[in-house]
Amino acid sequence: MKIQTSLRQQASSNVAKSEAELVSAAREGSELAVRELIRRLNPRLFRVARGIVDSDAEAEEALQDAYLSAFSKLKGFREQARFSTWITRIVINTSRMQRRRAPVSEEYDTVDEISTPRVIMFPGQSSELPDATLGRAQLRDLLETAVSDLPPHLRLPFLLREAEDMSILAIASELQINPITVKTRLFRARHRLRITIEHRIRGGFEAIFPFGGKRCANMTSFVVARLQADGAL
Repeated sequence: MKIQTSLRQQASSNVAKSEAELVSAAREGSELAVRELIRRLNPRLFRVARGIVDSDAEAEEALQDAYLSAFSKLKGFREQARFSTWITRIVINTSRMQRRRAPVSEEYDTVDEISTPRVIMFPGQSSELPDATLGRAQLRDLLETAVSDLPPHLRLPFLLREAEDMSILAIASELQINPITVKTRLFRARHRLRITIEHRIRGGFEAIFPFGGKRCANMTSFVVARLQADGAL
């Protein structure tokens, strides 16, 4: 009981730590620090991967590979940039390699379902009528399908801008392209989407391609287990 209480206290303490403090603790082999870093980074990095590859399955595989690569080489991280920036570049490179070697993708969903309709709760959403809940889920599915149909060079900057609310300059820095190129790609992405779903898309992009809950926990446990098996943690 005391051990469990201590672990909860440590986990609570990690939530309040800065990214640099967590990276320092992870370097020293702290499993809780690794878990907290993954928890914080999962939503953004999953969207980055999903902006490049064509399915959730490919995005999760690329993200796992990127985490394993980053945490295995953590002692070589020289902090010339933020850890989140460094690992974002690893995710981009890993996702591009994943896309090049990926076969024709099949429809895939990593969310566990037991013969029930796919109803997804939006952030901050409380109880509401089933029709309204289903309508929200259908709208998000429509948005995800439309964004998925964008070519990767338009999809990734679009997700970083609309889902992650990153600035033009930040996106240009992350993708190592000219800010003008970012603006051009955003314009083209929005134009393509506007053709078919302009009347439905307002106010919904912040909810697409989520990566939390059980999927986030599973990713964290998988990465930690692999790092421990490889002796990197």
